[in-house]
Amino acid sequence: MSAPTSPADLYRHSLRLLLDRDIPGWVALWAEDGLMEFPFAPEGWPKRLEGKEAIAAYMRHYPDHIELHDFPALRIHQTTDPGTVVVEMRGVGRLVATDSPFDMTYIAVVTVQDGHITSYRDYWNPLAVLEPGIDFTGSSR
Repeated sequence: MSAPTSPADLYRHSLRLLLDRDIPGWVALWAEDGLMEFPFAPEGWPKRLEGKEAIAAYMRHYPDHIELHDFPALRIHQTTDPGTVVVEMRGVGRLVATDSPFDMTYIAVVTVQDGHITSYRDYWNPLAVLEPGIDFTGSSR
């Protein structure tokens, strides 16, 4: 498959990789100096990851903790900046440790340059991480 060319297509491709549990493939979509931010992250969770290496370390054990099944109600909005999209979605699946349902709402602002993600501000629901089995980040909670 050739690399997606638009930010919306690249984002859809990134979701497919997450559903396939292909974290190395997902990380490969990032620019070396990519920035991932979590403005609503609760105490003990990272608020900012700088660089592809930090993002890879953060996501490395994600599939061991959360098994994603679908991203229903995905809406991708174009912005006045052709390299930036705003995404609304839900991620649903299960928490591996407890076998309980996982259901997270997200709004993300994603910027793509030269076919790679350069910035990703993830406004996920911080209340959902209070559930047992969701801490894949090694936070200090």
